[in-house]
Amino acid sequence: MIRDEHAKQVNVVYDALLAYYGNLNWWPAKTPYEVMVGAVLTQNTAWSNVEKAISNFGEFLSPEAVISSGLEELAATIRPAGFFSQKTQYLKAVTEWFRFYDYDVATVQKEPLDKLRNELLKVRGVGKETADSILLYAFGYATFVVDAYTMRLCERLPLSAGKGYDTVKAYFETYLPRQTDVYNNFHAMIVFNGKDHCRKTPVCGGCPLRDMCGRVGL
Repeated sequence: MIRDEHAKQVNVVYDALLAYYGNLNWWPAKTPYEVMVGAVLTQNTAWSNVEKAISNFGEFLSPEAVISSGLEELAATIRPAGFFSQKTQYLKAVTEWFRFYDYDVATVQKEPLDKLRNELLKVRGVGKETADSILLYAFGYATFVVDAYTMRLCERLPLSAGKGYDTVKAYFETYLPRQTDVYNNFHAMIVFNGKDHCRKTPVCGGCPLRDMCGRVGL
């Protein structure tokens, strides 16, 4: 009974966001590798800065180009994303991981999710959110991404998701259908709603979750 109530709670939130935002077809990228780059560059910065950095690559955003680039050249390219010295190292490291699979998406997808996630978490600069973003959005694995927007949403509604990345991730994966498209669009809708309405100082007017939120206006 408790399980059914949790599932109902999560799905009511999903349906309300879906009715408002629809299918967002997110993550915005031309290739799976661009998703990987974006997942690294978006750490501790706004997405608009990531877009500037990615645009600096022009037509040359490829794993081969990143591997062959010198550190100073790559740092200059990604400078708009901030923390460019660190992120240069991180980008090189995650690209080296991809090179192990011959830069081939289909080869990666032959491997089990848990194996790939464990590998990525050992890559320099790749934490849980970055690993799950890469696996979900670049390679199509059903793994739920938890970010600051997700945490805020759970606290304000409230959803009984618990505390900490692993606990919140397990909550959504337990009570949602284990489907890539559901995880993809739910996370995207949470991000959009977090930017539009569920900000640090909330903008509650017009929020599709207003009637179920425990902290309207707070």
